[in-house]
Order: sequence, then C-alpha cells, then structure tokens
Amino acid sequence: MKVVLASCAALPEGDGDEDALVAALRRDGVGVTWRPWGEPVDADLVVLRATWDYTEKLDEFLAWCDSVPALANPPRVVRWNTDKAYLVELAARGVPVVPTAVVEPGEDPVFPAGEFVVKPAIGAGSRGAGRFTDHAEARKHLEALGVKALVQPYQSSVDANGETALVFFAGEYSHSFHKGPMLAQGLAESESGLYLEERLRGIEPARRQVELAERVLDVAAELLSLRRADFLYARVDVVEGEDGEPLLLELELTEPTLGFKHTGDEAAARLSTAIRALASRS
Repeated sequence: MKVVLASCAALPEGDGDEDALVAALRRDGVGVTWRPWGEPVDADLVVLRATWDYTEKLDEFLAWCDSVPALANPPRVVRWNTDKAYLVELAARGVPVVPTAVVEPGEDPVFPAGEFVVKPAIGAGSRGAGRFTDHAEARKHLEALGVKALVQPYQSSVDANGETALVFFAGEYSHSFHKGPMLAQGLAESESGLYLEERLRGIEPARRQVELAERVLDVAAELLSLRRADFLYARVDVVEGEDGEPLLLELELTEPTLGFKHTGDEAAARLSTAIRALASRS
C-alpha cells in the first residue's frame, strides 16, 4: 500500500508534527512518502497535510486536488472548507458559531462593538488576521488585504482560556489539544513564513465541547451530502462564548495540524488505521 502525504515547497516534509504518523504507518507496513502538492502522484491515497501555501494560489491548488484520484479529504470538501464563509452556512443550520460577517472587497462593513477580529476568508496559519477596536484601522486592514474577509467579535475568554482543538479520525473522536491565543503579542512567525508558531499542549475537553464538535461534523457532512465518517480527519476549534457555552471558531477539514507532538503514539496509530482502511477502498 502506497500513501503520499501532501506538503508544499517550503515545507517538503511538513513541520515535524507528522513524524509519529509516518512511524505508525511504516510499522503498519504502509509505504509512505512526502510530496509537495502540484506534482503528479501515484499512490493508493494522497493525504493533505502541510499544504500551507495554497492560499496564494487557490485555483491552482483546487485544480490539483481535482486531479488526484484518491484524495483525503475529498476535493469537494476542500473546496468548501478553504473558504471560511462556511461558518455562515453552519450558523444558518443552528450551529453555535462565533458571530461572523463576510465582507467582500470594497464593501463598507458594520463592525461589532468593542474588540473584534478581521481575517481573510481564505487563509491559513493566522496570517492576515488582526484584532481591532478602531474602525478606521480595521478598514485600512481590510483594504490592505484586498480579499474577501471575515469580521467577528473577539471572544475575551480566549485571552484566559485559549482555544480547544478537538481532533476526529473517520468521524470518531481521537484527542484534543489546547491552543494559546493566536492573536497574542509576541508570537513568532515560522521559518517558512507560512504560519505563526502556536503554543500547544494536550488537554482533556469538556463533554459539551465534544458534543458541539460532533454536531458540527454532522451538520457539515449533511451540507456536503456525506457521512461524518467520510472525513478522514477533522479538527474542530472551539472557544468559550460570553455565556460560558462553547462556540465554533473554525472547522478544519483541509490541512490542519493534528497535534501529534502533544499526544501519545495512540493517536497516530488511530489515524494510521483510518488511512489504511480508506486506502484499501480507494
């Protein structure tokens, strides 16, 4: 069985988080290699992992995804999930989401009261995201971005509690990790320039967080005419709302960090099992 982990030219073998997964796949007898996206591939399954420069050439990236015979997650999932306007669709289906407004280039937005976030609708690694209270500064930022963007009220709980990332493989909960505030002062940019260095650690989530994550995946699967199990991997990032209840911040179905550095080998083994099962059906 041959599996390719898709990366990008700046990080041809990822950022090290997948080392445990590569080891697990090889223990399970899988021939696994890294390959930057955009190149032709011959494999039983191609798994998107560190394709973090796609935001600069999205059309090319999506065309390549369409050309890959067996891709995880599938191209239609990638096409939907790379535009964070999906948050509005999920909210319309009743999912508790951080309030989100989509702003097209040239539009004059209505900003929330207090502190708020402006970030590109198509983006990765928190690049281009900023916190504002000054409306004029926020408009300048939107103009500088020059692309479709999201405007969201900043959730003050993030400063104290950060985010919780809940990871699922083939629709089943695997593990979680804690993410420190991504828009805090002093976060360094990675050497590749593709993302900000995150402050991560393993964490045990609250039951209500897991329940929200499961609901998010069920609704996303319904929107895409899929089953939750059709997502080889998923990361659901949640924060605490002003009322203390969890809110969806992002649903990552394309190329999320899965936090293997902060879990035991069991998590990597679970994804290896899911990859082998999917590859055998492809």
